Amino acid sequence: MNVSAEDLAEAIREELPGTEEIIVQYLSGYLLDLDDAAEDEDVLDVTHTILESATPSSSKLNRDAQLDKLMKRLSQMLEEPLNRRAEKNRAGTASGLVRLDKVVDLSKAAMSNTIAFGEGVDLESINKGKASRVDMKKLEKQEAKLKAKIEKRARRGVELYEGSKLLDQHKKQQTYEEMFMKINPLEASAAAKNKSKDIHLPSIDVSFGSNRILSGASLTLAHGRRYGIIGRNGVGKSTLLRHISMREVPIPSHITILFVEQEIIGDDTTALDSVLKADVWRDTLLREEASLNATLQELENEGDDKRFEDAREEAQTRLAEVHARLAEMEAESGPARAAALLAGLGFSEEDQSRPTKLFSGGWRMRLALARALFVKPSLLLLDEPSNHIDLNALAWLEDYLQTWSGTLLVVSHDRAFLDAVATDIIHMHSGRLDYYKGNFTQFYSTKTERDRNLKKEYETQMEYRKHLQAFIDRWRYNANRAAQAQSKIKILEKLPELTPPEADETETFKFPETEKISPPLLQLNEVTFGYTPEKVLLKGVNIDVGLDSRMAMVGPNGAGKSTLIKLLMGELKPMSGHVTQNGRLRIGYFAQHHVDSLIPTMSPVQFLAHKFPGKTEQEYRSHLGNFQISGMTGLQSIATLSGGQKSRVAFAVLSLQRPHILLLDEPTNHLDIEGLDALMTALSSWNGGVIVISHDERFITTVAKELWVCADGTVGRFIGDVQAYKSLIVSNVKAKP
Repeated sequence: MNVSAEDLAEAIREELPGTEEIIVQYLSGYLLDLDDAAEDEDVLDVTHTILESATPSSSKLNRDAQLDKLMKRLSQMLEEPLNRRAEKNRAGTASGLVRLDKVVDLSKAAMSNTIAFGEGVDLESINKGKASRVDMKKLEKQEAKLKAKIEKRARRGVELYEGSKLLDQHKKQQTYEEMFMKINPLEASAAAKNKSKDIHLPSIDVSFGSNRILSGASLTLAHGRRYGIIGRNGVGKSTLLRHISMREVPIPSHITILFVEQEIIGDDTTALDSVLKADVWRDTLLREEASLNATLQELENEGDDKRFEDAREEAQTRLAEVHARLAEMEAESGPARAAALLAGLGFSEEDQSRPTKLFSGGWRMRLALARALFVKPSLLLLDEPSNHIDLNALAWLEDYLQTWSGTLLVVSHDRAFLDAVATDIIHMHSGRLDYYKGNFTQFYSTKTERDRNLKKEYETQMEYRKHLQAFIDRWRYNANRAAQAQSKIKILEKLPELTPPEADETETFKFPETEKISPPLLQLNEVTFGYTPEKVLLKGVNIDVGLDSRMAMVGPNGAGKSTLIKLLMGELKPMSGHVTQNGRLRIGYFAQHHVDSLIPTMSPVQFLAHKFPGKTEQEYRSHLGNFQISGMTGLQSIATLSGGQKSRVAFAVLSLQRPHILLLDEPTNHLDIEGLDALMTALSSWNGGVIVISHDERFITTVAKELWVCADGTVGRFIGDVQAYKSLIVSNVKAKP
């Protein structure tokens, strides 16, 4: 039986899945070429020891049986080569060759200058034994280095993950009111008059666990400006906002701060009252006003008794102060302002009277946003606000924020949103913050030009250095030119050191080409659907999806966009009409809450192997690399990955289905700008059909050829682009009384 290195490697991978590839490759080579092992070396015992040491202690009990099974399989596969090796060794002993017990260090041996070896010394065995030992040491070093990297990455990921959970748990232990008053004490606001609300911190450090996010960075925010923070997934943008929101970054105490991060906790409070109660100062002052009025009424009932004069005067003075503060914050207009904010974010009059506990997580996030806008803090912090709202609400929010009077600091990867809202861009990278005037388009143009100039300056100086060095190397030892060479050396030494400009970070996604199948592929014919006959959600829908389809679905939340996707997939059955699906059609579905489909305790490699068994670990890792999940990231537990990395894993799973049609529900959430660019490029060049639900204007414009609106129980094609649709939405909201 002829055994190849690949046969041995495959056996190890099958019986011990998850074994490091470097160990698999080493052992398959070691076992194949048995002559490289020392003649008395038990190769199977050595293999067992290496594999056992490579297994984490927490997994040893589970893997003992697998390891025993593997050793039996290897023993059977290597039966013939091991027998041949044993016969060869016996023959060598019979011929009089004797192996030394240890390698002799000839450099230290007390021997004559003329070295003579006796008949009994086997030089070949000595050298091969030494080579085997050297290889083992090299393997141990490589294995230790690899394990250390994995453990360090895993520890950091778990540390960040656990730290984030602890922070959330700490926040939940305090009520919103307690947190608000702790971060924004009422007395600090009273002292805010005539004080600058600009922020200038020349050197800040921000860390999360052992991970340093910013080091000596400058935080400069001018009051009234709207700053968009951009940067790669995992660079620490959200962490920076949290540190600012908790005043762990030393923001002046008179500047009020509010961070919209978590959805509100649902209870019996109505949506409108929830927004009104968000302004804790207003709510506190109104309660104090009611209490003071009650106290004064009691004192009035006492008549002209002089004993209560001081108390009356004190209460009246305080009541006047409270009235002044309430007037200053426009307390009387509160209900009208709250209702307008909720309407803009998609809450009907009926919704505004419903208890918050009846709303889904997405709608509670909208409530959290409405509450923050109602409070009107000096510094408003938003983290990816467009992830939680539909295109209709996003259009209204863009318009609303353009007249925001305070300072806005928003993390977003939505270029159209940043173009509409931002007056400045902060680029967070390499542990620092770089500032650019203008919106995202202006930032991109400025940065591109600056990078081009830096590259040109660097190349020019390197060419000049090369020219000087060539002159020095040629003439420094020539008597006639030595003085000139020395002069050039001094010039070279005085030149400023330039660091190479940072290369542009780009990504690529890759979807497999799909084979052609005959139409019709996927059709809805006069489809009507409702969860009950009394409440019909969609009526008379007609859609024809082919390999060349590029359709974007927009419309308010709750209008039926996700329901339409489920009808196309066959998950829901229509009340009337027909859904036609080609028998050979494969549909790939990217869910808005795709994270729920991932198993957090598995690594991306393990998850792909779980979903699509039969491939090698290297094949899974190579496939994940198509979506920028490479190196150690593929071996971390999914729980420790960022939102953008989890999205990339979901896309990797999607592409392994080799779909003809992709149905994508909010695929841009969590992806950074580079990831978005990669996804848009991949979809634009792919040869299958695409239907996408998205709020990202640039993504829709780049990927889709048709815009379809789902609203008022119908689905129809919109004549016009996304910008025209958004303008129509804002006009309709403003036209309402």
